[in-house]
Amino acid sequence: MSDFLNTPIEYLKGVGPQRAKLLQSELGIFTYHNLLNHFPFRYIDRTQYQSIVEAIQTEQLVQLKGKIHSVQEQKIGKKSRLIIQFIDSSGIIDLIWYQGYQYLLPKLVDKSQVFQVFGKPKRYGTKVSISHPEITPFNEIDTQIGWQAVYSTTEKLTNVGLNSKGIQKIVATCIDLFKNHPLAENLPEYLMDNYRLLDRKTALISIHQPNQVELASKARYRFKLEELLVLQLELLLRRAISLNKTAGHKISEIGETFIDFYNNHLPFDLTNAQKKVIKEIRKDVGSGHQMNRLLQGDVGSGKTVVALLTLLMGIDSGLQGALMAPTEILANQHYIGLKELLKDTPVRVELLTGSSKTKARRIIHADLLSGEIHILVGTHALLEDIVQFKNLGIVVIDEQHRFGVAQRARLWKKNVIPPHVLVMTATPIPRTLAMTFYGDLDVSVIDELPPGRKPISTLHYTEKDRLKLFGFIKKEIELGRQIYIVYPLIEESESMDYANLMDGFTAISKTFPLPQYAVSIVNGRMKAEDKEYEMQRFIRNETQIMVATTVIEVGVNVPNASVMIIESSERFGLSQLHQLRGRVGRGAEKSYCILMTGEKLSNDSKKRVSTMVRTTDGFEIAEVDLELRGPGDIMGTQQSGTIDLKIADLSKDGQLVAMARDIARSILKEDPRLERNEHEWFKTTLIKRLTDKPNWAEIS
Repeated sequence: MSDFLNTPIEYLKGVGPQRAKLLQSELGIFTYHNLLNHFPFRYIDRTQYQSIVEAIQTEQLVQLKGKIHSVQEQKIGKKSRLIIQFIDSSGIIDLIWYQGYQYLLPKLVDKSQVFQVFGKPKRYGTKVSISHPEITPFNEIDTQIGWQAVYSTTEKLTNVGLNSKGIQKIVATCIDLFKNHPLAENLPEYLMDNYRLLDRKTALISIHQPNQVELASKARYRFKLEELLVLQLELLLRRAISLNKTAGHKISEIGETFIDFYNNHLPFDLTNAQKKVIKEIRKDVGSGHQMNRLLQGDVGSGKTVVALLTLLMGIDSGLQGALMAPTEILANQHYIGLKELLKDTPVRVELLTGSSKTKARRIIHADLLSGEIHILVGTHALLEDIVQFKNLGIVVIDEQHRFGVAQRARLWKKNVIPPHVLVMTATPIPRTLAMTFYGDLDVSVIDELPPGRKPISTLHYTEKDRLKLFGFIKKEIELGRQIYIVYPLIEESESMDYANLMDGFTAISKTFPLPQYAVSIVNGRMKAEDKEYEMQRFIRNETQIMVATTVIEVGVNVPNASVMIIESSERFGLSQLHQLRGRVGRGAEKSYCILMTGEKLSNDSKKRVSTMVRTTDGFEIAEVDLELRGPGDIMGTQQSGTIDLKIADLSKDGQLVAMARDIARSILKEDPRLERNEHEWFKTTLIKRLTDKPNWAEIS
């Protein structure tokens, strides 16, 4: 990097020490280089003009060309405002300033002067006006303005004049200086030629000051590819480091325990998708390196059986297994399911959660150390230091996004040789995200549901359909079915959630006063044993309706439950709606998911609801969710530390991510250690990134 770009930002004209401190703390801008790499997030077309009659029919930013008809300064008590009537050949519109307009008054004297006005019209009753627009005499207009860059900023920066326009000004000052300094290219010449990329200097100038939108697009394309390429190189190198350095238990042969279970106790045939994943896992655990595999599978696709078969692979080699789940309900569900599947085998499975009694804990701790327990199922309780294994060889983590990286890492330290790791999720992850957030893991997908599963019908009801809903519930219960009714959980208002839930419970109880319509209730405030008691009542069909919060989102398996009603469903994210819907459709009967909403919905809520009604494909739903929420919201913050993108957008740049992945593979195939001169910038950048961050592959 040139010395010019390393210049501290405070020395740039228009910045100074005070603004420099805020730029550093608010946006991480310390140098000219940082400023020029603070890219605009969109552009405004300043090449086109609208007529006033067009402007009053929109609430979008407009650019007008006309003259001043009248100027009026109004006094209202101690306050004042300036109103300009602005005209062109099509009509007239008011321009209004409530403060800071004194500097304008000398410019407004000449009624023959043509002005350019830029701002956003707003309608107030029958009148339309523009508040605090830009107004510039036409002969003073910067003819280079073209497409105007819009920058992200903060309230503190805005307060010192560094709103988007203020940042645009200091960027322009920096670029004027920058044009006189050379800038070395950092990408290899073959990449520049093959992908017809703008050179680095042209791209930096064009991304901030494009005189045509195509130039801005080319500049953004260049920097997106550069950013994604570095990310993919990092992920592939991390994976290579993990494979080369992290030895794992080598399971050379599949033993009698696995073979006996597979041949004699597996209650159903595996799908082809499950068989494919088992083969991938089998290859991993036989390699001599630690397995790090992500298993994606839609709700009900059979991930748990794959997890069990994975755990059984290690038992004949003297290895123990652990299955960790985020909630006691889900851990209990896994425990009961595994016990049932393994009841006629010598495999011992135990459960350890926060609710486990002291006496039971002591027995489990002792029998784990002696190796008598083959598989331990549990919650965060598995992470406690006192929980020690004789030889932990395989770890399965369900709903892995619920655990923090540091939490998961504690499991690996429970053995000298780190265990093989299989992390599972029923929240389908778009391919784009899988290649970035989990690019250093191997990814398996179960994309096939077991035979006999009937598709779930999803319906959208509003409050006016409430009586129809009650009639539908009554009909399903009379057919012998059971019903879930789920209320939203809003973290900011736990008391409100509880009140909503209790109101719902009361309303349902009053609506169904007949004794055969018994109602269970489950919520996060209940003790674990009370939740389990209510769950078991519902599982045994002693209650026909379960009123709950999202505590039942994962892990509840009641084949007789055929209807999922989600109240205030507009408050839920798409993946959560899809998870809840997956709680039904597990038996032989036709199942339904009913989304209850208010009458008025935002555009995003409409799209979520219509997507749920239209499709049950989890991966299609995940793509829409990515489009609506963005990658950070979907993945959460706990495991998103590897992704810090400045310009690429994973929800829109999927093809570019895939292309960057292919280029990165090609580079490392030809130059695994990045020793060629043309790859020097990649090597320097990656050494810093690999030093600054932990290897997520070892703990994800």
